[in-house]
Amino acid sequence: MSAALSPIDKAKFVAAKRAAQFVENGMRVGLGTGSTAAWLVKCLGERVQAEGLRIQGVPTSSRTAYLAREVGIEVISLDEARWLDLTIDGADEFDADLHLIKGGGGALLQEKIVATASDRMIVIADATKQVDTLGAFPLPIEVVPFGWQTTKTLVEELLTGLDVLGHTASLRMNGDAPFYTDEGNHILDLHLKRIGNTRQLSLVLNQVPGVVENGLFIDICDTVIIGYGDGRVEVHDAEAGEIDSERFDFLETDNIFTEVED
Repeated sequence: MSAALSPIDKAKFVAAKRAAQFVENGMRVGLGTGSTAAWLVKCLGERVQAEGLRIQGVPTSSRTAYLAREVGIEVISLDEARWLDLTIDGADEFDADLHLIKGGGGALLQEKIVATASDRMIVIADATKQVDTLGAFPLPIEVVPFGWQTTKTLVEELLTGLDVLGHTASLRMNGDAPFYTDEGNHILDLHLKRIGNTRQLSLVLNQVPGVVENGLFIDICDTVIIGYGDGRVEVHDAEAGEIDSERFDFLETDNIFTEVED
């Protein structure tokens, strides 16, 4: 492995490499968005080239679609696939119940649709994403551009009556302009610090006019694979309630990739 990789990148790589082993010939696979998911796409691309792995990928963003095609993965739409065998994605935070905060990359709507259209969802992450209580990472919500300031006000008023420590929201920006999702919407990031009741929060947020979807993934994730900088991986299975661990050895001759962007 290249010495240029940081411990975090090594952790992401081994988590992605382990997750790629769950993918079998003929599968239709949801492909997540973000830096950790990009490692997964690269690992699957290597299997396509080296083993002749035949899969169809359903990307959760235009960025992932571009990368998947670049490494030789056949890309289809969710409408073409109808249903998926597996989705593999990253997370911004996850807790002991395998509840997630997602959307740091701005693709939460497509990510949630794809994940819920799958028989199984696997999350890959480095150990820094594991938390006791969700909420330190800002919770993204996707909102329609029309009246977004009104939506923001309504959400902030709603938060004052919920079990969270913070009650402010900010519009995500792309330089000097608002960030736009692939669906043409904005993202509001909620600075909550701690979420006491994730189910309640998810339910009430989606009742606010203008909110399309929120970044809480509850009872969607089946397995979390945690990578560490020394090559260790832990596989946390929600249904079995078990944790399996193994280690990947890093070799200077490993054919891996060092330029993976968020």
